[in-house]
Amino acid sequence: MQYYLILFVVSLTTSLSECGFPNVYKPIQTVNLPLGVDAGEPLILTPYLEQNRIEEAKKAALVTIEGFSSIPSYSGFFTVDKTFDSNMFFWFIPSEGDYKNDPVLLWLQGGPGGSSLYGLFVETGPFVVTNGEELSFRDYRWTKNHSIIYIDNPVGTGFSYTNGGYAQNETKVGEDLYEALIQFFTLFPELQKNEFFITGESYAGKYIPAIGYTIYKKNPGSKLKINLQGLAIGDGLTDPENMTPAYADFLYNIGLIDDNTKGILEKYQTQTVEYIKSGDFLKAFLVFDVILNGDFTRPTLFENATGLENYYNFLANSDEDGSYETFLQTREVRKAIHVGNLSYTSDNVEENLREDVMRSVAPWISELLDNYRVLFYNGQLDVIVAYPLTVNFLKNLNFNGADDYKTAPRKIWRVDGEIAGYAKQAGKMTEVLVRGAGHMVPSDQPKWALDLVYKFVRNLPIA
Repeated sequence: MQYYLILFVVSLTTSLSECGFPNVYKPIQTVNLPLGVDAGEPLILTPYLEQNRIEEAKKAALVTIEGFSSIPSYSGFFTVDKTFDSNMFFWFIPSEGDYKNDPVLLWLQGGPGGSSLYGLFVETGPFVVTNGEELSFRDYRWTKNHSIIYIDNPVGTGFSYTNGGYAQNETKVGEDLYEALIQFFTLFPELQKNEFFITGESYAGKYIPAIGYTIYKKNPGSKLKINLQGLAIGDGLTDPENMTPAYADFLYNIGLIDDNTKGILEKYQTQTVEYIKSGDFLKAFLVFDVILNGDFTRPTLFENATGLENYYNFLANSDEDGSYETFLQTREVRKAIHVGNLSYTSDNVEENLREDVMRSVAPWISELLDNYRVLFYNGQLDVIVAYPLTVNFLKNLNFNGADDYKTAPRKIWRVDGEIAGYAKQAGKMTEVLVRGAGHMVPSDQPKWALDLVYKFVRNLPIA
């Protein structure tokens, strides 16, 4: 079996240059404005900041769009690498509550290559798009009592663009995001003392520790210090070596595979881990692709065994939420958010991060847990980063509180009398299972997700 696996992986490695590297998760739809339609020019705010024209920059960044008038917001681009003309797009939604004192959150999507505007319109932001053009208020929006920065990350994702300066590792991801955040807090100096939290999901399980660790290392020597207090990682891919071995037992225990398939899957898992330990991260990814991911190999082992394609929620039939992408295609919206005629895409992002996918960020998380509070939450129905994967990673994580975690009591988390999930705490680490949710927890269980983030950032007991 191992011999055939090696032959298969070598074959896929050879074909990589011919067919390009796939997205680890679902790629965003590429959206371009029709030819001849003028949506203005992209708003680059960095020159304003360099010339200390702060109020002028803020005024230029103000979003004026029908349907958004009741909630002010700001958007534009920060230049994060002048050598490659790398510019990161952000959309900032101030808190509807106590703006001067409410926590500031950074939201990062996964992918690699997933736009954070998905999070804004589908998960946590103030508005929902229906029929590609109609806006309505989200009942359980996080912006009720948090200011949120949505950044298309890394460069090349969504509206963020570059001339060849794509990130090829998490160190570069952290550096670019740090530069964007320094400029953000220069643009909004009134928020510099507010508590700051990094949040996100999926492949942001890499991005969040990357920017958190960069802030931790750079803050002492920086004139502008970012008031980082914690990190919240939802269904995050963080440590493939310790996460991958949990797939077979998970799928077997929920009844999606039988003993025979479980045995086959365990062999693939073992091969994946062996490649990771030997430093052959690309081959490790390709075996992972055969198991579940399905960018090179369709159908995957998971699809063949279960008949299911949606690995974000094993009870859902569809994972399409593309209405907001049509909304972004209109001239009026593009002009209002200052992106001009730029493509909305994810081209080249995943290709440049192909060696990064199966690498671990566990050492960064260990060090961050010595200094900041960290929340790991998972949807009960997720497959691609299932709850047992996160637990297996945490059991093997070296941090202050590791021994306590192994014996910590699991408490029932209730919201308005409903059982929302279960929580454990050890040291500065909190681990939560969210009932009835898949990979995108805020979309599947919006009320409970808001309760979770509200309590976490305010250091209140979750359960």
